[in-house]
Amino acid sequence: MELIGINGGTFDPVHYGHLRPALEVMQSLGLQQVRFIPCYRPVHKNAPNVSAQQRSEMIRLAIKNQPKFVLDTIEMDKGGPSYMVDTLSILKQQFPDTGLVLMMGTDAFAKFDSWHHWSKILELANILVMHRPGEPVPQTGKSGEIYKQHCVSEYTQTQGQIRDMDVTQLDISSTLVRKYLQAGLSAEYLLPPCVMEYINKHGLYQPIESTNA
Repeated sequence: MELIGINGGTFDPVHYGHLRPALEVMQSLGLQQVRFIPCYRPVHKNAPNVSAQQRSEMIRLAIKNQPKFVLDTIEMDKGGPSYMVDTLSILKQQFPDTGLVLMMGTDAFAKFDSWHHWSKILELANILVMHRPGEPVPQTGKSGEIYKQHCVSEYTQTQGQIRDMDVTQLDISSTLVRKYLQAGLSAEYLLPPCVMEYINKHGLYQPIESTNA
């Protein structure tokens, strides 16, 4: 069974905490590819700090040397609020015979029951919950119930199943990267040099000037 990984997010900016786990999942599951899908307008987060085009370009630069990583601008091209169920519906039409694997961390999965038409998502794709070694998948609340009902040790069909996987989760977030940059500090070694060069060239995430008199 052929599988494609779906890695969505704001990527504001993309960093090694996005890239390394995606590579490990791709290698472990034998994915045909991993599609990085920057959202146009997130519905669970504040508006991104830079444009969708700029976020997409940073992803393109970051993944250019990994042939199985693909930039997919489907949500940017569509415009409007970004709902994963809509994105998966379109991708399923593009790849009708391939299983889609929606990748997410434990924090995202803990809120999965609040996602727009979450049950429809499971009709379109499988889910992979990525976590640090030894870190448990949420077992309580509605999302915990969803996990228990759908968890498997190996995918046997193209939708409706949930697996979890240990990955090297680096303690890096886009918020942390922006914090450093907006404080006038270096974010070197947190993200690919090519992304850092793009940020510097275009003056993104500039230091926030003090409002003190």
